[in-house]
Amino acid sequence: MEKKNIYDAIIIGGGASGLMCAITAKKHDRSKKIAIIEKNDRLGKKLMSTGNGRCNLTNHCISPDKYVGSFKKQSKKIFERFSGDEMANIFKNFGLLSFYDNEGRYYPISKHAASVLDVLRLQVETLGIDVFTEQNVNSIKKVFNGFKISSDDSEKKYDFICNKLVIANGSKAAPKLGGNASAIDYLKNFGHKVVSFSPALCPVKVKSNVLKILKGLRVTGKAQLYGEHSRLIKEETGEIQFTENSLSGICVFNLSLFAKPNDKIVLDLLPDYSENELIKIIRQHISLFSDLPCEQLLTGIFQKRIGQAILTISRVDLSKICSKLSKDEVSGICKTIKSMSFTVSGKEDFSHAQCALGGVWGKEIDENTMMSKIVENLFVCGEAIDLCGECGGFNLHFAFAGGIIAGENL
Repeated sequence: MEKKNIYDAIIIGGGASGLMCAITAKKHDRSKKIAIIEKNDRLGKKLMSTGNGRCNLTNHCISPDKYVGSFKKQSKKIFERFSGDEMANIFKNFGLLSFYDNEGRYYPISKHAASVLDVLRLQVETLGIDVFTEQNVNSIKKVFNGFKISSDDSEKKYDFICNKLVIANGSKAAPKLGGNASAIDYLKNFGHKVVSFSPALCPVKVKSNVLKILKGLRVTGKAQLYGEHSRLIKEETGEIQFTENSLSGICVFNLSLFAKPNDKIVLDLLPDYSENELIKIIRQHISLFSDLPCEQLLTGIFQKRIGQAILTISRVDLSKICSKLSKDEVSGICKTIKSMSFTVSGKEDFSHAQCALGGVWGKEIDENTMMSKIVENLFVCGEAIDLCGECGGFNLHFAFAGGIIAGENL
């Protein structure tokens, strides 16, 4: 065993939680020898894609209510310590200036994700943390004095020994950026209970005969998810995007945390108007376009293809003259605008997912230290834990916060 490959602590995964964990551990005790083992050719690759390339690093309104998963109850203690403002201040101490928008989303003032990654990489470099990139971890074993990790790159094999080990290598989301299920595979081998990864914060597949008409369009409205017995599960307002076989957009991504096959997603395309107000508006349009075909009825209210889809769902003949519309047809059109319904058939795969549901069972991780309750000196943070937040910086916040706590306790 080469002496240089013996460490006090090794972090598997050089993403948000792994970087923050290594930095915190080294700052906490400069004498400790720390290393990061990363599968990709560089650190923080996935971090660069967050927030549409701007890196939405945290949120002004951090709360356990924004998360789902078996670690949700325990997360309260973490978020009481680390608010969004506190996390922004931690980054400020690294040299990063940031701001938050009307939705509470924090971004670097440069509006480039590279700024966030740059300050983290600079900390790693100046603190003297060893980094091994392009590493395929083949095995992790518990040995008497810690852990043994075997890995290889394109040229040689490596063996590492460490006293303490951190699993911070994410989930199956974004496979093109290195996402895989290895984190829960390692943890299962150590005897942990795990929840299999499933896509989250992703488009929701739906069944509808109007999706081909709507493909490529966007609307701003209210989206409601209903489960069995018409139970309202969650409601979101924002931009909704239509694809060939799914609904997308941030508000739909948030619904994807809960959506199951045969649930219903109901869209209100004009949430600021009541149904009675809409009836008056439609009657005015009938008067305005009385001699024209119904295809023109919703001109000035909706984009043409959205109007066609509304009329198709309402079973109104597009060629029918507007003045010939019955009272029931007008009512039906308004009901469709206020409650356009889609049946959930599933979710898009991991390549379309920002995050994943699943990970190590929350009750098996100590929220005070992020250490395993099953294996001594084994720590877990980030997406490897069964906790997933909504869009808006909530997942990165948990990754950073968990990384700090684990780093303090190495």
